[in-house]
Amino acid sequence: MPHLTLVYCHCAQAQATPRPAREAALRAMCASGLPMETTGDLCAAAARRAPELRRLAASGPLVIAACAPRAVHALFAGASAPLPPETRCINLRTASPGSAAETVRALPGAGTAPAAEPFEAAWKRLETPAPEPDGWTGWAPVIDAARCTGCLQCLSFCLFGVYAAEKGKVEVRSPDQCKPNCPACARVCPEEAILFPKHPAEAIHGGTPPGKAPRPQPKADLSALLGGDLYGILRARNGTRFSPDRSPEAALEERRKCLAALAREGGIPLDVLETLPPPAELLQRAAQARASAQAAREQNS
Repeated sequence: MPHLTLVYCHCAQAQATPRPAREAALRAMCASGLPMETTGDLCAAAARRAPELRRLAASGPLVIAACAPRAVHALFAGASAPLPPETRCINLRTASPGSAAETVRALPGAGTAPAAEPFEAAWKRLETPAPEPDGWTGWAPVIDAARCTGCLQCLSFCLFGVYAAEKGKVEVRSPDQCKPNCPACARVCPEEAILFPKHPAEAIHGGTPPGKAPRPQPKADLSALLGGDLYGILRARNGTRFSPDRSPEAALEERRKCLAALAREGGIPLDVLETLPPPAELLQRAAQARASAQAAREQNS
């Protein structure tokens, strides 16, 4: 039987996994003497479709210390490197430092060979990663193919061209176009098939157990919402009065309150809403998003 290969993710861009668990897991992996590979940020590597992920997936049995297993499998699958079913994952989001280290020490062959790299050297190397192009943080969605039904809601929903559909299969085509810390598409996916591994909420980062049925989600169309009249939408919703005679300062404050309400309701960071393009361009993007989804549906019919 081939030796296990250990894979460690440092989550350098977000540190969504607690540092004590990461330290304990990496220390135990370095001491195990088993073949080991590290990645500064698995999300970024998967979004870039890094060839080493395909090599790892085909190399034999793997034990991966990273985030939620659902997210790990979705990340590798999104990089065209599906993991074999026997892959073991150590969820550093939930594992205690002691349990993470003990899991590694209990692996077959652990401790039978000298360490390939001292812990201190590995940690220092991972703590000083090369910056991503244009300051990208590796924030991007991944799709749980086991849950995705191909409804194309995400394609018509996203204003930024992140998604595409090929032969009925939704894919994350332009991950670096996703707005940092915005999980809005995951919140409206009716099957909870869209994951953001760096997000703190369990249902969004993939911590929900694979067998658990998704919560019912509304069939919202954010592109229509953001492409319309923000004031009109909120006025119809809660009866708030908006006077055309307000000063520019008062109008700006009204806009901020409107955007804050949309941020709360849609789970969209306020800074994302505040940097959206002018209404005319929003309408154009909304139309393009809906046209892309319609074209994909016609292609599949």
